[in-house]
Amino acid sequence: MKSSAVIRRHQRIRTWALSAGMVLGMVAATFGPQLAHAAAPAKASKAVIKGAAAEKPLVLAAADDVQLQAADRVLLGRYDCEFGRRITVDRNDAHPGYVNLALDRQAWVMKPVQSATGAIRLEDVRGQALLVQILTKSMVLDTKSGKRLVDACVHEVQRKAEADLASQPPRPSIFDPR
Repeated sequence: MKSSAVIRRHQRIRTWALSAGMVLGMVAATFGPQLAHAAAPAKASKAVIKGAAAEKPLVLAAADDVQLQAADRVLLGRYDCEFGRRITVDRNDAHPGYVNLALDRQAWVMKPVQSATGAIRLEDVRGQALLVQILTKSMVLDTKSGKRLVDACVHEVQRKAEADLASQPPRPSIFDPR
């Protein structure tokens, strides 16, 4: 009788230990990614270019004719973005055919690329950011996380294009009944 009581006691302890281990595993699986994600911005902020003195000097390939043509189509100056944020795009004096992008305290050297759709892509030479410039707005993306850093950025030229589009009469759609 005593041995069966000891066996049942060991079974209960083993069952309790397995149950506790499973609960702890589920908690870790639930909260682990959130804790890792919360710690990620602290690492990422060190990787952001904070100025020329903080980073090694860039060695960039000379811009070809296609890149120079794309650079001529980039809208330079200040863009007003959503939530009162602003970005600034200006020419990179050290590297013709490249531009500088500044958002808050972050800065990137960008390579202009002409897309097949007519949009201009400004690709960060270090692979951290991407600015997409279309007719009526621009947006900046973090290429590492795939998230938007800022959206609805509008240059004065884009603002005028939006107003011109709004003043035109609507075109008939192929889906409208006739």
